[in-house]
Amino acid sequence: MSNSKQEVLVENNAHLSGDSIKGLIQDFIMSSPDNTMKDKNGEPAWDDALVGFASGADPIWQQYKEYVGAFHWTPWEVFSQHCPGESVGPEDLTVISWVLPQREIVREANRRNKKYPAEPWARIRVYGEMFNVALRQHVARCLSEAGHAAIAPMLVPNWAIVKSKRFSYASSWSERHVAHAAGLGTFGLCDGLITAKGKAMRVGSVVAKICIAPTPRPYIDHRAYCLFFANGTCGKCIDRCPVCAITEKGHDKEKCRQHLDRARKYVKKTYQFEGYGCGLCQVGVPCEAGIPVEAAREALERGELPPPPPPLA
Repeated sequence: MSNSKQEVLVENNAHLSGDSIKGLIQDFIMSSPDNTMKDKNGEPAWDDALVGFASGADPIWQQYKEYVGAFHWTPWEVFSQHCPGESVGPEDLTVISWVLPQREIVREANRRNKKYPAEPWARIRVYGEMFNVALRQHVARCLSEAGHAAIAPMLVPNWAIVKSKRFSYASSWSERHVAHAAGLGTFGLCDGLITAKGKAMRVGSVVAKICIAPTPRPYIDHRAYCLFFANGTCGKCIDRCPVCAITEKGHDKEKCRQHLDRARKYVKKTYQFEGYGCGLCQVGVPCEAGIPVEAAREALERGELPPPPPPLA
């Protein structure tokens, strides 16, 4: 973000809106020198973002604690831990979530591979995520300077990978689950998040002491955008996985992790830099760059929302 635009944001902090925060993110993508794949052509890592908002008081955060595990933070928990001087309730917080869709040249390169990641994909996994870290820091800093205390949960020192009986392992703050809460997508058979720009993407978020209108979730079912769960078809991600870590029963995280370890060695030997990744299940599939479930995609394009769920008995 240019200094002049950042100064405007700080000066007009009383008028911060969802649109101004979206502009903050988009401007950083377009102007930051950190947005690079560090390849010989100087290609940018990213060129677009989807942005959504969720209230810190949304019941979904408690549902995550019950479904994912008690270790998964609510926005209030992580904010209170790291901003102890701020007196807030959950309703005073907004979670800002963004999706960075993979560019076509990156997806196309990885689409051709069958076992290990293409070089552009491996570069994005390292240098693209470095930019995502810088974006988290930038958004949190700009909001804080505008008078709205903010933190990036993925960057706090006690964020951790946690062993989970249900999911093998999980984390104390899942960026994909946060994006789902912010109306940006639903989950697929391989555990990837399918968004309006597809499943090939990375995600980031910040929790801030600010009230921004939540983005409506255009789905009830957390798997509404996946063809396999919507109508029993597809399963293309099963075929794309080089180590059979995806089956009709779901995603074997341990097999996936072991393959990523091997991919790290492959990337260093083949591409001559320290990197890793795979992402083969994210490309060459119907959900690569959009929502493949026609009814869900068309409803989203029309701006239609599903009926509210029935009241609890």
